[in-house]
Amino acid sequence: MSDYPNDRRENLRAGLDLPVEVHQGGSVWKQRLVDLSLAGVATDQPDVWDAQYNEPFTLVIHLGDSKVLELHAYLQHVESGRLGFSVQHVDQANIEPLRALLATRVEDEAALDAEIERLRQDEE
Repeated sequence: MSDYPNDRRENLRAGLDLPVEVHQGGSVWKQRLVDLSLAGVATDQPDVWDAQYNEPFTLVIHLGDSKVLELHAYLQHVESGRLGFSVQHVDQANIEPLRALLATRVEDEAALDAEIERLRQDEE
């Protein structure tokens, strides 16, 4: 779960420590993933952070073996050295790798599958 006491989340979250590149326009920040869900991503905050907060970001999470997971997101908050992003869309090419990554870290795979099904229905 989260270290933040007022943190109320509707989606299962998994704590992860993976490299992530945060892209916006021509800028790229190399960061570390803190946690991940179907709806959001938290990363550490780089020392120099000069992003445009109201513009979209592309998050490229490095899974190993040259595999990456690409998510499109908007910045929601900056606090305590962390950046919180809201994932706007997970395309078909990324949903299964995202599910596989989360499944290794969550206790209730059935709840994860139910969240994925709700996500798919929302996109229809």
